[in-house]
Amino acid sequence: MASTGKIELVRNIGISAHIDSGKTTLTERILFYTGRIHKIQEVRGTTGDGATMDHMELEKERGITITSAATTVGWKDFAINIIDTPGHVDFTVEVERSLRVLDGAVLVLCGVSGVQSQSITVDRQMKRYRVPCVAFINKLDRSGANPYRVATALREKLGHNAVMMQIPIGLENDHDGEIDLVKMKAYYFDGEKGERIREEAIPADYVEKANEYRAIMLDKVCMFSDEMTELMLDDKEIPEDLLVSTIRRATIKREMTPVFMGSAYKNRGVQLLLDAVGRYLPSPLEVPNFGTALATGEKVEVQSDVKLPLIAMAFKISDDQYGQLTYTRIYQGTLKKGDTAYNPRTQKRQRVGRIVRMHSAEKEEIDYASAGDIVAMVGVECASGDTYCDESVNVAMESIFVPEPVIELALKPEKQDDLVKVSKALNRFMKEDPTFRVFVDPESNETIIKGMGELHLEIYVERIKREYKANVVIGQPKVNYRESPTIAASFDYKHKKQTGGSGQYAHVVGDLIPLGEESEVNFVFENKCVGGAIPKEFIPGCEKGFAESVVKGPLGGFQVIRTQINLTDGGFHPVDSSEMAFKIASRAAFKEAFMASKPVLLEPIMRVEVETPSDFQGPVQGDLSSRRGLLLGSDMRDDYVVIIAELPLSEMFGYSTDLRSATQGKASFSMEFSKYRPVPSSIQEQIVSRHREEQAKGNK
Repeated sequence: MASTGKIELVRNIGISAHIDSGKTTLTERILFYTGRIHKIQEVRGTTGDGATMDHMELEKERGITITSAATTVGWKDFAINIIDTPGHVDFTVEVERSLRVLDGAVLVLCGVSGVQSQSITVDRQMKRYRVPCVAFINKLDRSGANPYRVATALREKLGHNAVMMQIPIGLENDHDGEIDLVKMKAYYFDGEKGERIREEAIPADYVEKANEYRAIMLDKVCMFSDEMTELMLDDKEIPEDLLVSTIRRATIKREMTPVFMGSAYKNRGVQLLLDAVGRYLPSPLEVPNFGTALATGEKVEVQSDVKLPLIAMAFKISDDQYGQLTYTRIYQGTLKKGDTAYNPRTQKRQRVGRIVRMHSAEKEEIDYASAGDIVAMVGVECASGDTYCDESVNVAMESIFVPEPVIELALKPEKQDDLVKVSKALNRFMKEDPTFRVFVDPESNETIIKGMGELHLEIYVERIKREYKANVVIGQPKVNYRESPTIAASFDYKHKKQTGGSGQYAHVVGDLIPLGEESEVNFVFENKCVGGAIPKEFIPGCEKGFAESVVKGPLGGFQVIRTQINLTDGGFHPVDSSEMAFKIASRAAFKEAFMASKPVLLEPIMRVEVETPSDFQGPVQGDLSSRRGLLLGSDMRDDYVVIIAELPLSEMFGYSTDLRSATQGKASFSMEFSKYRPVPSSIQEQIVSRHREEQAKGNK
């Protein structure tokens, strides 16, 4: 395997895509061609083995990727750390935390379906972390494959400057190989597993097309190089090294997306993609990374230098027979076996007993890891997102964006004896997955689990049964509604209580202001009191009172979001005022102001993409409309139509079964959380009264 001694020869990449675009199959071929495995397993193998990177039993059975798996391979001079991420939106945090620690990515697109809903989500996540990528158009052997159309969609739907680096030799059943527009050579993949690459001259009937697409490619690339532009104006040959270095520079700046293609399943084009990863994606030295200096709160750049003090980030944790397995990206310095590392969050030092290089579920013991490496520490207790550093540095890396859960259900063990097993499982899952939340409802005393969708929670319930041998009883899924003010309202509330001895007195005055629909902040408290109207020692009591009020809103008992409280004035009593009195006054003031702010109930809205044969288009659209769906558009792909709509999550329970029945099992759909939108007034009262009834039952 290539040495990781040279940091400029390291590539940290993720493979991201929509569900069923073939990314796990692609990863499997990469492992085979790089010598990591000697037998190719299919995602849904007839032997039941499943793909190497899908190491959980559930992943093998369902043929989906649930957790991101890491491996290290060598290709030519390069050491490539690969993370194969899930495509399903319910496991979106796996993609978030992987992209946070990667330097580059391969965006896999289906040659038939092109840019799909989850491709848009993944692209948005790449933009958030400024991850450069190359695109790989897969499944060119499939009926209806058209890489030219997919490249156009990449430009139009995702706004990429997509530049084709290859064109296919034949499509569908006639797909035979690729023409490289940089080298102007044809490549064929011989042998049972496509392991022998044959380089030939471009076939005569493809010369004209290859010249046409090379001219388009040169035209787009020369925008990033004056030297290339001059050579083209003088009709001179462009040296290959100048062309490659220009493409590389533009790709790393995210100003260009080189497009490659092939068929992973038919073993075509994968080796050329690996060449492109080394050639066009950045090394850790070429990607700026930032942390926060905890002493000053300032943003500081972290250098990929092995000689500087250690800075590393734990981006994912999982359980192992020898203790916690902590997937870690080393950003700066070197981590050695037996070292002690400092965790700024816990302010504790921990000894790193073992370091392993991961290959899916297998581990390879190593003595040290340096800047640019992605490894796992064994037996170190921490949380996902923690930074490990040298105490002299005291830096925390930028945290991972964690979306809010949108669905919840009640859960309890079937037998009381299994209570300890279930609580162990839930604690572990919460530590592993920041989007999985557990809490006990204080009114009904039920254990509630929250997540990103039905499948997300279903997988965790199944894991409790399998991994902890505990059966659980689950309630009906419930939607996480929210409450929000629509207009500004003032409050002026006095809390007085005299019960003999010292009494209670607090007076709070201020405004409740709705934050905009685009606001990602749920609650803001600002103290604008002047002249000591409320002494500063009572301000924390006010803040606590308001903060506790937004947990369960006055409208229906749901969380309040998009709300700002400005405390502007008030009054106190030298003897009877206390922090508790101001807390009570703030709660009552909030209720009064919130009910005057014309509050509305908000529901989670999902963006849904349904792919159905065109014969069923009418019934599918009719069904979506009947579920309060807003149809956004449709797109024809051969004899299939893709319908895009926005629907309330509450109307999507059991949709997969209904869709299968309505389309003879021929349609499929995917969905992702889009936004919160007001519930129609006609059903708002029903939801509130149903919620109150459930709470009342729980209290009994």
